[in-house]
Amino acid sequence: MKFVYFLSFVCLVSGACLAGEQMSPVGRWKTFDEETGKAKSIVRVADNRGVLDGRIENLLDPEDPPDALCELCTGERHGQKVIGLRILGNLRQAPGNPGKWEGGEILDPENGKTYRASLILSSDGRRLDVRGYIGTPLLGRTQTWQRVD
Repeated sequence: MKFVYFLSFVCLVSGACLAGEQMSPVGRWKTFDEETGKAKSIVRVADNRGVLDGRIENLLDPEDPPDALCELCTGERHGQKVIGLRILGNLRQAPGNPGKWEGGEILDPENGKTYRASLILSSDGRRLDVRGYIGTPLLGRTQTWQRVD
């Protein structure tokens, strides 16, 4: 009988751990074109010691060449391949809000501009609201990404 209780405890703990993993934006996300609504890219979000960043892993629009370069980017990103390009960076979990990450930046490879950014993960972990803004979050726009894995 003790074994049954132990097994139940292990299942509960492992289930809680799996649920905790899903409550993170770490993973692969499908992005969408704001004008057409078509799938545009896959971005992989990674955690580096509590700091999130994201890189374009694949381009999904058949009209985008696989060797596309970020011609409008400035600085070290100018002329880099879009696939592999770091577009999210320096995002940290908001104190007291386990579903929000803030204080980072996002690059729009279409215009080469960098904006401040925040992320809000849906309660089911399947959608990520990515907000880019200038100055204050009130002056910006939000895209909703969908989890791929």
